[in-house]
Amino acid sequence: MEESAYLVTRRSFVGLVAAAALGASAAVADDAMVVVHKDPNCGCCSLWVQHLRDAGFAVRVEEAADLKTVRARLGIPAALAACHTAEVAGYVLEGHVPAEAVRRLLTERPNAKGIAVPGMPIGSPGMEGGQPQPFTVVLFGPDGSRPFMRFIGKQAVG
Repeated sequence: MEESAYLVTRRSFVGLVAAAALGASAAVADDAMVVVHKDPNCGCCSLWVQHLRDAGFAVRVEEAADLKTVRARLGIPAALAACHTAEVAGYVLEGHVPAEAVRRLLTERPNAKGIAVPGMPIGSPGMEGGQPQPFTVVLFGPDGSRPFMRFIGKQAVG
């Protein structure tokens, strides 16, 4: 009888640990929700959203006809502006940022406003087609901006 009570207690304990782990991972998933502000008519923005979803990110899209206002509110320098803007875990993502760079940002958590891919480089996520161009993901914030990662298409280099 005592052994049976021990097994129930042990099972209860394992269940509590599992429930706690699920709760913690749900909190992390909520923190990693990517909120994308994009023009409702932009196809490459929709492809970028799909790139993030395919990489395992939870994404919520907010259609915005006036992205200049969104960028101003989020403090994105005009020189880094691109086609869409996103927010994740207190950071800003501007343009066709590869999911790999977003993961690195969220893992390293640098003191920065966010990361950006200025312009619309061919071969970047959402801009597939043609010969992929090399491009730099820029880290920006209170200390200015600097290269964060380099890519050719979706492939990180160097």
